[in-house]
Amino acid sequence: MVAAIDKAIRDREHLLVQAGTGTGKSLAYLTPSLLVDGPVVVSTATLALQNQLVEHDLPRLAAAVEPVLGRKPTFAVLKGRHHYLCVAKMEHADEEAPTDTLFDDAPPKTTQWLGEAGRLGKQIQRLQAWADKTTTGDRDELDPGVDETAWRQVSMPARDCVGAQRCPYGAECFAEASRARAREADIVVTNHSLLAVDMLAERHIVPPHKLLIIDEAHELADRVSSASQAELTPEAIERSSRRSRTLIPPAATEALAEAADALTVGLAETPAGRITGDLPELLQQAVTLVESATRAGLTAIGDIKSDDPDPVRKQQAKAALTDLSDTAQRLLEESDFDVAWVEKSDLGNGRRALVVAPLSVAGTLAQGLYADRTVVATSATLTLGGRFDTVARSLGLPAATSAPAARSGSPISAEAPPVAGDGWTSLDVGSPFDYPKQGILYVAAHLPRPQMSGLPAPAGEELVKLVETLGGRTLGLFSSRKAATQAAELLRARTDLPILLQGEESLPVLVRRFKEDKASCLFGVMSLWQGVDVPGDSCQLVVIDRLPFPRPDEPLAAARAAAVDANGGSGFASVSVPIAAVRLAQGVGRLIRSTGDKGVVAVLDSRLETARGYGAFLRNSLPPFWYTTRSDVALGALQRLAGK
Repeated sequence: MVAAIDKAIRDREHLLVQAGTGTGKSLAYLTPSLLVDGPVVVSTATLALQNQLVEHDLPRLAAAVEPVLGRKPTFAVLKGRHHYLCVAKMEHADEEAPTDTLFDDAPPKTTQWLGEAGRLGKQIQRLQAWADKTTTGDRDELDPGVDETAWRQVSMPARDCVGAQRCPYGAECFAEASRARAREADIVVTNHSLLAVDMLAERHIVPPHKLLIIDEAHELADRVSSASQAELTPEAIERSSRRSRTLIPPAATEALAEAADALTVGLAETPAGRITGDLPELLQQAVTLVESATRAGLTAIGDIKSDDPDPVRKQQAKAALTDLSDTAQRLLEESDFDVAWVEKSDLGNGRRALVVAPLSVAGTLAQGLYADRTVVATSATLTLGGRFDTVARSLGLPAATSAPAARSGSPISAEAPPVAGDGWTSLDVGSPFDYPKQGILYVAAHLPRPQMSGLPAPAGEELVKLVETLGGRTLGLFSSRKAATQAAELLRARTDLPILLQGEESLPVLVRRFKEDKASCLFGVMSLWQGVDVPGDSCQLVVIDRLPFPRPDEPLAAARAAAVDANGGSGFASVSVPIAAVRLAQGVGRLIRSTGDKGVVAVLDSRLETARGYGAFLRNSLPPFWYTTRSDVALGALQRLAGK
């Protein structure tokens, strides 16, 4: 992998590298990066990997190569502005609070309100004390942390920032200081979300560089899609009205209030889900009112001049109105390249939103990701069905040809066939794990095909047999919260094992208890499919209730599949199956985390064996475990692991 990246840098050719867990891929891409003239940017999807790089890998590597390079390489972390304390915002914290919070003049109406206000007030006081002593202003250094409501009072999103030159506190800006450190560093570690914003902002945020390393690259397209997404909510309109109320005439404020009310009614009358064709009449009227009211507000505010007495507040007001105006115009245009849907929360907070997002971001990536730099994209999950083609297309790379790609022999892992496209090559470095000897992939092919949501009774019986045989040590990955809850209730009724259910406590606490108690089982939904790393014998059985295809009510996936169908292709094969392949590979990857791990992955969905076409494709996207559909084989292996 080191040699392939070095060659890609010299040849100025983009490279896709699949490298399994335990390969040491971070050291493999950091080492040749130190020979590049100018800064190298490394982008990650998760905070855990970012911390691993800056707290462990980079310090060790910098110390190791100092005698060779004759100097100690430097590195810095670059995050979005909202991750840093804003000195200017501290001066106006009370003006940011929404109705019925700590700073509202109205008296508290309930005991719950009083408790929330008191908690928020204590967090604000702690932030103010921290602001006097912090040298970085980085939220991640605040321990214990504060909730999002408190942090919003003292942080500044990039769109609200007036810029260091016009801000009275520009010389003290923590975000500007972090960017200055990044410009001087050899290695800059950032995240996919900021990288996406940088692309959309025509590359004005991340320091200029010749090499970009994208780790966890299978996540990038989704992060770019999120960054390109916009929404309208009544709360956002009301917040914008408060920010601008002293800068616009009363008539403009009233127009914003009418627009918020109209949107509230339109969202209440429209069912959740994707909107096909024109906006429903009530939403069309509401969005038109939003566009008109925000445009009037922007006209009233006017330009921000250099001698403006309060440029920060004016910029915040303009940014909020501009966001709403742009989103409203985007929705009214009803472009074939956008997808719109109504989102309604099922968490009891009553949140409702009208959302718009791009149908595809492949074009955005093709135009914004690769120009004037070499890109190395790596992940443990870059091949689907044994090939790089699908992921390459999602990353905006041209179609593969039969040209040879760089390869690395591996006696353990099945390699992806060599593929290459115009300006890019691929490499599968295999894995240090002996998957056929360390793990079994058991598909319960005798179970009926899953139909309704939740956990079918036959699958529940199979789950009980598997868990009881091993005596716990089970990570249950479920397709829905309903299925996870039903599984937990079933195991609690039928066994004496400690059953940990996601949502009953914070995830870090649940994972820690799961690691410490070998008799325990941890059940949860999609965030567990990627976020759990439990090497050793605390996790020797991973159970997946059904193939993780996108649900019909996932608007973007449904719209993308429909677009493929409309063009004569198969939306299911082109969209749904690849999504399921990535999710399934991530979930299955929870089992073997070190060379000493052993265990069983049990998939309680017979389609992985019986479905023609996509069943084999999905299996070829997984590590090469020893494969069986026989229940007695899986149970026998679990008995041996349990020492029975």
